[in-house]
Amino acid sequence: MRILFITDPLHTFKTYKDSTYAMMVEAVERGHELFSCLQSQLSLSADQVEAVVHPLQLTGDPHDWYRTGEASLQPLTGFDAVLMRKDPPFDMEYVTSTWLLELAESHGANVFNKPQAIRDHSEKLAIARYPEFITPTLVTRDADRIRAFHAEHRDVILKPLDGMGGMGIFRVGPDGLNLGAIIETLGEDGARTLMVQRYIPAIKEGDKRILLIGGVPVPYSLARIPKDGEVRGNLAAGGTGRAQELSARDREIAESLAPGLWERGLLLVGLDVIGDYLTEVNVTSPTCFQEITQQTGFQVAAMFIDALEQAVQARGR
Repeated sequence: MRILFITDPLHTFKTYKDSTYAMMVEAVERGHELFSCLQSQLSLSADQVEAVVHPLQLTGDPHDWYRTGEASLQPLTGFDAVLMRKDPPFDMEYVTSTWLLELAESHGANVFNKPQAIRDHSEKLAIARYPEFITPTLVTRDADRIRAFHAEHRDVILKPLDGMGGMGIFRVGPDGLNLGAIIETLGEDGARTLMVQRYIPAIKEGDKRILLIGGVPVPYSLARIPKDGEVRGNLAAGGTGRAQELSARDREIAESLAPGLWERGLLLVGLDVIGDYLTEVNVTSPTCFQEITQQTGFQVAAMFIDALEQAVQARGR
C-alpha cells in the first residue's frame, strides 16, 4: 500500500514513544510505501484535494530516523490510505483540514480516522453519549451554576473543552479556595464554556488510556500515574505510564463503546478512564502504542496495521 501520513513536522517526533512512528515502522516491515505531509500542505484545486508530499524512508537510527525524497504535488486519491495524525489543537485550521479530507473522501480517498467523525466528535463532550459510565458532570459558562455544582459535590475538577495533555485542568476542594479566580480565568469571564466534574479519587491509581482499534479493545491499558502534588496523569504533565490488563469495568466500557465508534468511521480511539468512570473519548491522534508494547510485549502497532489493511481491502483498494 501507499500510505500518506499527515503529521506534525517529522523533526519534532520523539521516536522512543511516538505512536505514529510505531505505525510507520510496522508498515515498512510489511513492505508498504510511506509518504508524509503537513496539515498546511493540503490544498484544493478545482474539485481535486491535493497535498505536497515527500516519500519517506526510515533509517533505523532513532536519533536520525528518516530521509525524505523530492516533494511532489499529488492527489489524495492516489494513496491507498491517508492517516490524519496531526496533534491538536483542534482549531479552525484543523477543522478546515477535515473539510478538505472529507472532499477527498467523496472522490474515493481512504481517510482514517473518518474526517466527519473527527470533526463532529468533541473529545470531552462525547462522554455525554454514555451517561451510565461517567461521573457527575456539568458543562456551562454560568459561574453561578459552577458554584452550585461545587457546593453539591465539594471536590471538583474544572477544565476547558479544547485542552490537551492536561492543560488547564484545576482541582477545587471542599474549601472552595480560588474557585472564583479559576472560573474567571479559565472561562475568560464567561466567554468560554467549561466542563466541571466531581473529583475521582482513583486518579491516584492512574488515568487509564484504553485503545480501540477497528472496533476491538487492546487488552492492555496504560495507567498514567500523576507525579506527587498533581491531579493530572497525562504523560505531558509529568505522569508515569504503567501498562496493565483491562479490568472488568474497563472492558465493559470499551466493549460497549467500540462497535458504535467503529461504525462511525473511527479506526483508532483512545478512551480515558479514571477508576470506573469514562472521562474522554480521544479521536484526533491517540497515543500510547509504544509504552504498552514495551511493557507487555503486545504488538499494538501490528494490530493497528492489521486493521488498516483490512479496512482498505474492505473498501476495494
